[in-house]
Amino acid sequence: MTGSLRVPGDKSISHRSIMLGALAEGTTRISGFLEGEDSLATLRAFQAMGVDIQGPDRGRVTINGVGMHGLEAPDKPLDLGNSGTSMRLLAGLLAGQGLPITLVGDDSLSSRPMRRVTDPLRQMGARVETSASGTAPLMIHPVQRLSGIDYRLPVASAQIKSCLLLAGLYAEGVTRVTEPAPTRDHTERMLKGFGYPVEQVAGSASVRGGGVLKACDIDVPADISSAAFFLVGASIARGSELLLKHVGINPTRDGVITILRLMGADIEVLDPRDVGGEPVADLRVRSSALRGIRIPVDQVPLAIDEFPALFVAAACAEGETVLTGAEELRVKESDRIQVMAEGLARLGVDVTPTPDGIVIRGGSISGGRVESHGDHRIAMSFAVAGLRADGGIEIDHCNNVNTSFPGFVELASGCGLGISAHKED
Repeated sequence: MTGSLRVPGDKSISHRSIMLGALAEGTTRISGFLEGEDSLATLRAFQAMGVDIQGPDRGRVTINGVGMHGLEAPDKPLDLGNSGTSMRLLAGLLAGQGLPITLVGDDSLSSRPMRRVTDPLRQMGARVETSASGTAPLMIHPVQRLSGIDYRLPVASAQIKSCLLLAGLYAEGVTRVTEPAPTRDHTERMLKGFGYPVEQVAGSASVRGGGVLKACDIDVPADISSAAFFLVGASIARGSELLLKHVGINPTRDGVITILRLMGADIEVLDPRDVGGEPVADLRVRSSALRGIRIPVDQVPLAIDEFPALFVAAACAEGETVLTGAEELRVKESDRIQVMAEGLARLGVDVTPTPDGIVIRGGSISGGRVESHGDHRIAMSFAVAGLRADGGIEIDHCNNVNTSFPGFVELASGCGLGISAHKED
């Protein structure tokens, strides 16, 4: 893999820019917005609630905010497709709006656990119903008011933290969330960017309800989760040198860089800078001989979305890679531990899944046919594995790649990955 490229905008920041821009006073202008299905699901949801949003047009979006209490009840359920971030964050943001709203999703999203957000929301006084199994649809009923709570997260999850902080904007008093390990802090950074005070002390974040959001301009950096496929690809493909431009390197998201470097990857961070409160840099990566490691537990929440790609790096590394403390991977768009283990085994890799992680004994990768289970990160990870496979890899059910990375096939082809897409029935 050679050349230079900029991957699409950060999905987490794109989601939040729409949410906060819609509730701000004034006009918010966004550049670098990710035009993937997940982010567009959030955009369409706010349009359905009466917000005037223009775009996206080549990553540019203009939002004419309606203020904290200007949303309207939609005339039908809000369909959030495959986006767990949309559903969990909107559950918090809408819990105190005083509007009857139902959130639905596709089959994958409708199987993901939602009690982890609805239970603490109920402690705040929200009325949110789930299915009998604790999944979508989520039915949000109007309540007179919410009350702030002091909540300690049972698992490190930025989605739960963000859900409760966003609900806290509409609660009486202070809502404080304490996490067992650092998770991505895009919500806290962006709230501050919109002029809303956030207090962060010793692993906790808190907001006081009743404030206002002021419109601002947002430049969305390139998504490190999307860059991860190219960081791994250039590391494992012999003779590679790749420059990834304008990548967000938020310290709560940079675990993939740390882990790859521990494995022996040659990654340089160039021209670090601050863009709208988010740290950004260019990343130069060259091919290198990777070695297996025991992945530090404190890096797990900082790389939670990048592990499918990291599993491919481990399959190409010399020796054994051990991951523990990552049970959260089992409740993503798919059970990413089991699905990756099954796929790697089909490609001849010696792999053992565990309840909270995986053991991968690196070596050669053969060709074969694998199943992505409709999970975009699984599909792209196996595509990257083709850089080192002895034969071709065929990946089934890849339509969801556009949920996070539109244009992946074209961008990957342009820097040397032999890849083609075929329409699925």
